Amino acid sequence: MTDFSDKVVYQIYPKSFRDANGDGFGDIPGVIEKLDYLRELGVDYLWLTPFFPSPQRDNGYDVADYQKIDPKFGIMEDLENLIRLSRERGMGIMLDMVFNHTSTEHEWFRKALSGDEHYQKYYIFKEGTPERAPTNWESKFGGSAWEYVPELKKWYLHLFDVTQADLNWDNPDVREELKEILRFWKEKGIRAFRFDVINLVSKPEQMKDDFEGDGRKFYSDGPHIHEYLKELVHDVRIEEFMTVGEMSSTSLAHCIRYSAPKEKELSMCFNFHHLKVDYDDGDKWAIKAADYKKLKELFIEWQMGMQQGDGWNALFWCNHDQPRIVSRMGDEGTCWRESAKMLAGMIHLMRGTPYIYQGEEIGMLNAHYPSIEQYRDVESLNYYQILLEKGKTKKEALAALAARSRDNSRTPMQWNGEEYGGFSEKEPWIPMSAAYRKEITVEAQQHDKNSVLSFYKQLIAMRKRYPVIARGEISFPETETDMVFAYQRTLGEQEIVVLCNLDKKEQAVRTADEWRGYQVLLKNYDERKINPEEEVYTLKPYELMVLGNV
Repeated sequence: MTDFSDKVVYQIYPKSFRDANGDGFGDIPGVIEKLDYLRELGVDYLWLTPFFPSPQRDNGYDVADYQKIDPKFGIMEDLENLIRLSRERGMGIMLDMVFNHTSTEHEWFRKALSGDEHYQKYYIFKEGTPERAPTNWESKFGGSAWEYVPELKKWYLHLFDVTQADLNWDNPDVREELKEILRFWKEKGIRAFRFDVINLVSKPEQMKDDFEGDGRKFYSDGPHIHEYLKELVHDVRIEEFMTVGEMSSTSLAHCIRYSAPKEKELSMCFNFHHLKVDYDDGDKWAIKAADYKKLKELFIEWQMGMQQGDGWNALFWCNHDQPRIVSRMGDEGTCWRESAKMLAGMIHLMRGTPYIYQGEEIGMLNAHYPSIEQYRDVESLNYYQILLEKGKTKKEALAALAARSRDNSRTPMQWNGEEYGGFSEKEPWIPMSAAYRKEITVEAQQHDKNSVLSFYKQLIAMRKRYPVIARGEISFPETETDMVFAYQRTLGEQEIVVLCNLDKKEQAVRTADEWRGYQVLLKNYDERKINPEEEVYTLKPYELMVLGNV
């Protein structure tokens, strides 16, 4: 399988990236407008979240037709132009394939509801009566994971929204349909695919109640998942494509199998364990301070485990489902720039392929909406009501959304200092972030060599310049404090050392003898003078230092 170790992926949420036709809704022509910006950034692939026809119950992850373009985003010719123009600039397009479920408006599901038994077998229907669901599993968006259809006297499974019916991958006809969809996009020139919650697609033959959790232990990394992935990749002949799987509640052992080249399944995996260290007792909506000791332990476990098993990580902080990392683990105030740079360097220089989510490269912040009326996300709206029903006040429920809502990442991209940030000339489909500041725009940072944007360009260029970053082994020296994260990358005689202060306070770290005399390759305090011979470094708040022998 192809080596993607020196590549960098940029994720685009088209709906919020750039509105080219002035309707307040981002589109594919808007992406085309910004291709030169993306080429200058230095990225290799552009991952676009779904732009297929959809009722938009889950912002496009409820697909009604996998082979067409939703008119809100443009027409097929627009996408064909995007593929061609990106290729001319040395970038590929990664499509987001949502194969665990379809929208209930998809033709297959409509035929199933009409009584067509052939299409009912495309989904997971269970006979029953309205009083008792087949299992007590919970939807990821709250409530039961089952919906009763009185006309059929059957329940169907929906691990997500009630309008997102789970596909039955045990049916060979379903797998063949999905292969044909991939072949269609291959013909269009697509050379990379991201597979949404792909490790959930293989369900157990016998479905049981879960008296300890929400049911996920029965269907995560299911019984035939590796078999089905191998079949999909082999039959569509995408072994050499960049393929990444979003893995929900997965394990290290499974991710090694998913991504090890000898398995011929996927190029790499997303896992989310490191983004749950600020969940109180595993509850996304219960807020607590981040557990930095746990964060370090998770990074070490996954980096070392994947290295030993020849697996490959997708490196990321942010995406369309996650809050902005600077708001979450950095500083929105006086150390905004430094913390944004530190968090970027920390993730980009590890072993794996880095992903940048739109706006991350300029240090965008959470939405900070003061009112529930400003939210659009189905999960957030559902959980607002759930939190109120659990006895939370409106203020407490809004505080939980302010920290956790997926809308935090979906506010319009901030291109300039105009009313709608250069995203559109019309009021956007979702309000601008209340934390929108003119210094957090592309326009303000593009020609500033000390900006967050310039720092990201440096990180991307370093990965391509120094093989030790792309292909070196990783190890983790002891730092004697949970608030300093350090690691070394080694390839032959080349070595780099990355030191990250996760704290808003100064932290001391003792240097190893072999580091002394290394040159400073990168730092996030522009005027900082560093003596490579020092035995102890006193790291400033959120300071990053990269030392190296390259």
